[in-house]
Amino acid sequence: MEAYTSFARVYDTFMDNVPYKEWADYLGKILKGYGIDDGLVLDLGCGTGSMTEMLASSGYDMIGVDNAEEMLEIAMEKKVESGHDILYLLQDMREFELYGTVRAVISACDSVNYITDDEDLTEVFRLVNNYLDPEGLFVFDFNTEYKYREILGEQTIAEDREECSFIWDNYYDEDERINEYELTLFVRDEEQPQLYRKYQEEHFQRAYTLEQIRHMLTEAGLEYVTAYDDYTKESPHDRSERICVVAREHGKGLA
Repeated sequence: MEAYTSFARVYDTFMDNVPYKEWADYLGKILKGYGIDDGLVLDLGCGTGSMTEMLASSGYDMIGVDNAEEMLEIAMEKKVESGHDILYLLQDMREFELYGTVRAVISACDSVNYITDDEDLTEVFRLVNNYLDPEGLFVFDFNTEYKYREILGEQTIAEDREECSFIWDNYYDEDERINEYELTLFVRDEEQPQLYRKYQEEHFQRAYTLEQIRHMLTEAGLEYVTAYDDYTKESPHDRSERICVVAREHGKGLA
């Protein structure tokens, strides 16, 4: 089943612990630090548009790309509420197409980990390089192998809310470096609120090392600039759970 189908309607409820505002401020400071104060910015794997909306509020002209139609439907509802002129595109990030180049590309919430094949992820990076303005910036995060192996792997996470509940079972395959999520949802029926409907989904994410990411960026023609431990200015270390990477367009047709 395609990821984030039935989960889309309750995604924001369960992601309310994610510090989107802090992350958006952090990304904005990085962009401004490289002279990108305005202009077109692509949010790759934008989901329900939470980060897209915040960057739009900061003055950027936003484009959002995601392959989950249900997530984009919620993003469109947010767009209507905010009045922001955001362009949303229903596309797979492995083959996304834009009408022209952008000043920056951002990708948050470990979207790149959903690309489970090295060649596919390198192709994503090639497309990013292709659609960036000269010396345009690419800022993204990814979950580390340490997080899958030591924090998530073989763990069951459950939350019970008034309108919905979920059980999230994790299985990490160290040989394949794939984390499998088995997600069971119980969502209150809007027409019959005394009833809860059950949904099940499977999600897969791949663990990458920073060295692998650097190699793929270079293969794709991008210039690796730096990396940080999570959304900080500290260097990554062997217990980092999330790493933020900054890369830059480095010429077309070099990959």
